[in-house]
Amino acid sequence: MRIAIDVRKLHDYGIGTYVRNLVTHLHRLDSTTEYVLLCKPDDQTFAANLGENFRLVSQPAGPYSISEQIRIPFQLQREGVNLFHAPHYTLPALTPCRSIVTIHDCIHLRFPQYLPNRLAHGYARAALWTATHRSDRVLTVSEASKLDILNFFDIPADKITVIPNAIDDCFFVPPPDQNVERIRERYQLQAPFLLYVGNVHPHKNLERLLDAFYKVRSLGHDDLTLLIIGDDITRYAKLRRAVHRYQLHRSVRFLGFVPNETLRVLYHLARAFVFPSLYEGFGLPPLEAMASGTAVVTSNVSSLPEVTGDAAVLVDPKSQDEIASGICRVLEDDILREQLVTKGRTRAKQFSWDRSIKRILEIYRETSHSDNRPSGKLGMDNA
Repeated sequence: MRIAIDVRKLHDYGIGTYVRNLVTHLHRLDSTTEYVLLCKPDDQTFAANLGENFRLVSQPAGPYSISEQIRIPFQLQREGVNLFHAPHYTLPALTPCRSIVTIHDCIHLRFPQYLPNRLAHGYARAALWTATHRSDRVLTVSEASKLDILNFFDIPADKITVIPNAIDDCFFVPPPDQNVERIRERYQLQAPFLLYVGNVHPHKNLERLLDAFYKVRSLGHDDLTLLIIGDDITRYAKLRRAVHRYQLHRSVRFLGFVPNETLRVLYHLARAFVFPSLYEGFGLPPLEAMASGTAVVTSNVSSLPEVTGDAAVLVDPKSQDEIASGICRVLEDDILREQLVTKGRTRAKQFSWDRSIKRILEIYRETSHSDNRPSGKLGMDNA
């Protein structure tokens, strides 16, 4: 059996975490199947530490391009591939072999207003329709995402398999004391702080987080700071204006992306982790925070209650007052905070990349040997 996997998003956040763990765990679990990894030209050394059954093939087509619709099917044909796994929602319509696609969420259909233009929305609709109807199996990462897919596309429910994400094991291990002191000194983290990790796209709801943070400080926590790890704020004028409006220049710090070692320490030191997103297909950062022993305040919508269970304070992300109240509960109630820490660590251990990739491997084998190929109805359904 020869399986091809599109790994061009290897270094991305989110999808990249999924791709890296997929490949590294397949390497540990399967030494007999031949894997062809379609990669960017600069990533061809990635297979150096993998087994002899892994081979990287350069694929220069950019994601979401017309070029990938032609180049990838041609490459799959040339390589004699039996099964193709697209770990994102883009599956070329001309894919010449059996295929599996992972759809992490339906954010482009749930929140089309966040796309740059109507053309981008039309592309997302068409790509997701092709992925759901032309693939043999659909994987997704939460029951919430499965319900979204079924809401937008008329396909059989049993065509979709939910296989949750997990986190790197390093987050379960307390960082060394010397690293903690070094990061504390480097970033001048003497005062208590809240932590947010993720990009700063509109659905992440950071404007309301800033509103809530201002209210928390006004309720007596005026020594509190907020650290935001993720995108560069210079691209988001609304966030800059919110910081200026509340005069929070000294209290809100945008640190951009940081290495995993630094992130581990920041989770460890944070008084609480706050993640008021309006929509998540899964939501890895709250799970990373819980594994790190940090109390979590997050949204009561989409997949986040499914991921966090009873190990987080859940709030209405559309209410700045409720976000602020949730933060204050964690800051002021030591017993609650300790309960969340204990429950959070237990909850995080329920998610395992090893277990998830074993299930994906089972689906590879089931799909490769299946006599029947599922097919969906023609049309654009409800998208």
